[in-house]
Amino acid sequence: MELNFEGILIGIASLLIIGLFHPIVIKCEYYFSQRVWPLFLIVGLLLLAAALFAQGLFSILLALVGVACLWSIREIKEQAQRVAKGWFPKNPNRKR
Repeated sequence: MELNFEGILIGIASLLIIGLFHPIVIKCEYYFSQRVWPLFLIVGLLLLAAALFAQGLFSILLALVGVACLWSIREIKEQAQRVAKGWFPKNPNRKR
């Protein structure tokens, strides 16, 4: 009997990608405001397009990061609301 570890690897990669994008969203909102969302859109779409041409596990990882970029668009807008509520610090050097 041969064991297949791809599912476990994808699960671990998903967890790591989500964990990585959480501070990225916070830092991007802090330094660039929510106006940075088009960058997440472009990178996400490019990664999803690249996943169409890749093979195997690499294709899945590209798609996971691409979808995480697209999901970050929503999260960065919600992060701006959390900052407005005072739950996260505002960047004092940024003109509002």
